[in-house]
Amino acid sequence: MKNRLAFAAIALWGVTAVTLGVLFVRGQTAAGPDGRTSILLAAGERDFVLEEMRGLLVAVHDIADGLSRDDRVEVARAARAVGMAAAHDVAPALMVKLPLAFKQLGLPLHRGFDDLAAAAERGEPASALSRRLVEQLDRCVACHGAYRLEVRR
Repeated sequence: MKNRLAFAAIALWGVTAVTLGVLFVRGQTAAGPDGRTSILLAAGERDFVLEEMRGLLVAVHDIADGLSRDDRVEVARAARAVGMAAAHDVAPALMVKLPLAFKQLGLPLHRGFDDLAAAAERGEPASALSRRLVEQLDRCVACHGAYRLEVRR
């Protein structure tokens, strides 16, 4: 009897681990009507992600403004505001719903802003900082081209 119970517990643990692994990779997604992958979220989760995206857009604006005025302090401040420290506020339940490829775009995006801030603080030339910003925007374009956010009904 103990062996069966132990086997059942191990089997249940295994099924749970596989299910969580599949969810971590696939997320909660569906084919979108426009060819992109729809990420299915609760309304509050969608609002959270969109608020983060608006924050990224404000940072890009402030970085571009800082570059136009050769103000590396502003570039560093704006970039650091959306670096990895900003990525730590995401609830684990939301992270499970996001597909792996989405996370693989998002986390390097935040790291890239930290790198841009460090480069500005080191006094890297404006042309190199602009190139770094374009590389960040490449990630934005790729993500928006591949995904859409939908409220799960």
